[in-house]
Amino acid sequence: MMGIMRGAYKVPSGKLVAVAIRFEGARIVDVRIDGDFFIDAPTDAMADALIADIEESLESVAEELVASETSETLVASIARAIARHPETRLVGCDAAAIATAFRRAIGRVDGRVGEQADERADGRGDERADGQGDGRAAGQSDGLPSDDGQTSDGRTSDGRLTAVHSHVGASQHVRSQSDVPQKPVDPSHEEDTEDAEFARRWARLLPELTLVHDIPRSAAEQMRIDEQWAREVADGTRRPTLRIWEWSGSCVVVGRFQSIPDEVHEDVARAEGIAVVRRSTGGGAMFIEPGNTITYSLYAPLWFVDGIDVAASYRLCDRWLVRALAGLGLDVRFAGLNDIASSHGKIGGAAQRRFPGAPRSSSRSGVSGQSGVPGQSGVPGQSRGPGAVLHHVTMAYDIDARKMDRVLNTSAEKMSDKAVRSAVKRVDPLKSQTGMTRGEIVDHLLDSLRGAVQ
Repeated sequence: MMGIMRGAYKVPSGKLVAVAIRFEGARIVDVRIDGDFFIDAPTDAMADALIADIEESLESVAEELVASETSETLVASIARAIARHPETRLVGCDAAAIATAFRRAIGRVDGRVGEQADERADGRGDERADGQGDGRAAGQSDGLPSDDGQTSDGRTSDGRLTAVHSHVGASQHVRSQSDVPQKPVDPSHEEDTEDAEFARRWARLLPELTLVHDIPRSAAEQMRIDEQWAREVADGTRRPTLRIWEWSGSCVVVGRFQSIPDEVHEDVARAEGIAVVRRSTGGGAMFIEPGNTITYSLYAPLWFVDGIDVAASYRLCDRWLVRALAGLGLDVRFAGLNDIASSHGKIGGAAQRRFPGAPRSSSRSGVSGQSGVPGQSGVPGQSRGPGAVLHHVTMAYDIDARKMDRVLNTSAEKMSDKAVRSAVKRVDPLKSQTGMTRGEIVDHLLDSLRGAVQ
């Protein structure tokens, strides 16, 4: 008889990691890990290799550990697996956290016995939401152009530009100016030592940055475009870009390493017409409704985050956002690794991923005005693109709490180190904090960036 047991552990001020163990009788036949942690790796293959190595290390000692009351062998085995990947970093959890999740799955710690898992779950391999690795959900378009004929660069199939693009230094507005008083918040303004360095990086990036207030797109198309534009910046074929998203429908976006059946009530999502997609970055699940969400992506050359650690890179990329929200009178701060919060509660969460630059011929030396100095690829007549960091943030403008509770499966373990026991109570939307419309807030965010170079 086969069965799956799953244990989870939330690292205090860190991320959740879970271990799912598949049994045949009393014998362990498969071990998978999932969670809302991050992996910082030069390539997808290197991130996947780390996960596979950890899972193999768990399987290799699993039989011994089921009968053991100690976890030293387990922690050491996981630590050795992680050490074999010196260029890849696990962010938000560690060997001890994974060991705790494993032992909870087999009922060996804290008196917590692992939960019976959905037989469909094999960690991250849910094809319905994975779309064979490209972020598609079942029933979604297989590619671009989409059903409305729009391509990934914001043009219709006949080449007409539908998304409004503007260079930051230009006077053109993405949308008409709102009646709300605008207070430009310059992300190159210096405040302290770290902030001074961040200011220098923003001052270098801003003259090259293109702003895009995008057209409404489906969840599947958003995932595809996000990765595509990041790769284009990495290759030097697109300018550094900041894109404000618009959503065409409700969806759940799960993190790259999460188990969909454990994060989403899929039957409810199907019944309510809510798409489920997987993004290319780590982190947790997000419930999206078009009028209740503000999402942006920054696609910047790798030099922008070079030489600083992961936590600092989040603060750097969101510096403009925090200062813009402060311009609305909000007491905004960074919380943990990747959350943005005010004194009233969490506002939003961020995720990141890095992309190496692809080799390109010297005749295509890059987009006019491209920042960064390409490194040599070692191939005569070729150079390498600057690489890119993709940094995206989703903020709650408003929340349909009942619907979110129906669709998302927020475990008690996930909330174990929070001051509240409800994901809804933990989030305080921008609507209630500002009294502004969503459009007014979006206009303010865009104008704050333009104001920085006017």
